[in-house]
Formats: sequence, C-alpha cells, structure tokens
Amino acid sequence: MKMDKDQISHTFAVCAYKESEYLEECVKSLLEQTVRTNIIMATSTPNSYIKGIADKYGIPLFVRDGKSDIRDDWNFAYNTASTEWVTIAHQDDVYNPHYVEEMVRKLRTVKKPIAYVTDYIPIKNGKIGPRDSNSKIRRFLRQPLKNNRLASTRFWKRAVLSLGNSICCPAVTYHKSVLGDSFFTSELKYNIDWDTFLKLADIDGAFAYTDKPLTYYRVHDGATSKEFIVDHKREKDDTYMFRKFWPGWVVRIIMHFYKAAYNTYG
Repeated sequence: MKMDKDQISHTFAVCAYKESEYLEECVKSLLEQTVRTNIIMATSTPNSYIKGIADKYGIPLFVRDGKSDIRDDWNFAYNTASTEWVTIAHQDDVYNPHYVEEMVRKLRTVKKPIAYVTDYIPIKNGKIGPRDSNSKIRRFLRQPLKNNRLASTRFWKRAVLSLGNSICCPAVTYHKSVLGDSFFTSELKYNIDWDTFLKLADIDGAFAYTDKPLTYYRVHDGATSKEFIVDHKREKDDTYMFRKFWPGWVVRIIMHFYKAAYNTYG
C-alpha cells in the first residue's frame, strides 16, 4: 500500500454471509487500496469457508449471535468498527483501488460531511461494465451532488432520492463519529438502504460525492435483490418509499414504469 501520510480513520466492514464465491475477490480489492485502511469481517453465519478467508488474509472476524437479518447484520458490522468512517462492504462487490484515496481527497473539500458516496459500474457475468440503463439513470439523478453546496442542503439530498434510490449501497461510507452507533433503523427489508439514505438526507451535513465509478456492484441471480423482485417484496417497499415523496396518483405513475423495468435492476 502507498500514501501512508494520508491514512484516514476508516474501516471496511465486510458483511460475510454463508459461502459466497465472490467473497475473496471483494477482500482482495480492499487489500489493494492505495491508502492504508482497516478491514474487518462480520458474519451471522459462521462457517469454515468464511473463517478460512479471514485467516488467509489476516482479517479479524467477528461473529454475531442470532438469526441473520440485514439490518442487524449491518449494525453489528458497523458497530464493531472503531474508526471515524465505516464502509459496509458487500461480499459480492468489488472496490476500485483508489476508493479510499479519492475519499480522502474529497473530504478535504467538504464542510460537515456525513457520508461519502461514489459512482458505480455493474459487474455482470464476471465482467466490469459497461454501464447498463439503471446505472446511467442513477448517475444522472445524482448530478446535483457534484456541487458541494447543493449536496449540503436537505432539499437536494432528498431530491436525488425522490425518483428512486439513486445511491448504490456498497458505494457509501458513513461518518460514524457523527452518526453514532446502530444507525440502521429502517423496518424495511429490501429498501433498508434507500430508507437509510433518506434518514441521512434529513441530518445536517453533506453527501460528499465523487462522480467516478469507484465501486463495482455485482448483479447475479443469487443476489438478494433478485429474490425480492420474484416475491414482490421490492414492489411493496418501493411503493412505500415513493409515498414519502409524492401523492398517491404520482406514485402509481412512477410504479407503472418501475415494475416494467424490474428485470433490468440490480
């Protein structure tokens, strides 16, 4: 690793679940960061596979007792990290080697940052990119965040979320020393991330945004998002979230297009 002088109080908290074939690739991308950082692994499904990868790369492994649950698992990983900034790293995804380096650079330019956000590119069939329509639309919706002043206002932080979850969950780093422990409080299952970002939008402070694809989000049939589409839980959660922004008749119009596009979403 390089640039030790720019080391930041930051942790990648990897949420490991069962036996993902992509976990090791995720871990390698974190170890290849150009700025020194911390890595921990947390799981509620301990097994020899997860322990083997943690031991192989010298990563501290923390086990949560109790039934697996997205919110509880995220809070456990987030709370276990003892640093100022925490990224909840999803085991299926990959991070650009310059993710932390770019975060350090961006945070120097932003007053009162509460979260760091990056652009992303999907991984499909083992290949990074090209952008799909979903990625393009979400990037377009995030454009106001490129302006630090706009990214500090409640109106624009909410606006970029009003037509859908424009922020890619694994691309977010949380300012834990400001937000405190157990920040994930949403009752939703699929849209826990969107609901959490809306909670962030209502907090005084800025979304520090880097408009570069520094996170690679894997889309595959085994992903949890696919399961929620099949059993219609995503439709229910999306409708619930849109009602936080729009009257019912507008929500019905938006959902008409959303339901038609679910097969392309990650």
